[in-house]
Amino acid sequence: MKEDFLVLKMVRNDLPFSRFGFIVGTKISKKAVLRNKLRRRIRELVRKKIEKIEKGYDMIFVAQPGLEKRDFRELEEILNKIFLRAKLIK
Repeated sequence: MKEDFLVLKMVRNDLPFSRFGFIVGTKISKKAVLRNKLRRRIRELVRKKIEKIEKGYDMIFVAQPGLEKRDFRELEEILNKIFLRAKLIK
C-alpha cells in the first residue's frame, strides 16, 4: 500500500498542543462534496488519535490523487504509517 496518497508537512510550534490542517485540492475531485467527505474522514482519524500524538507541532496533511479511492480502514492504515514514520505517536 502506498503512503504517497497522503503527505504530512510539519513544523514545531512551541505550544502545549498540536494544530492540524487538511488540504484536499481539486486534483482529487472537481466536486466539493467528495473533497469535503475526504477531509472529514481524515479529520476524524486524527481526532481519534489526538491523545497519542506528540504535542507542540503544526501539521498539514495534503491529499494526493488516488486517496479518494481508499476506504476508511485503508485511510486509517495510511495515517498510522505516516505518524509512526514521523515518530509522532507516543
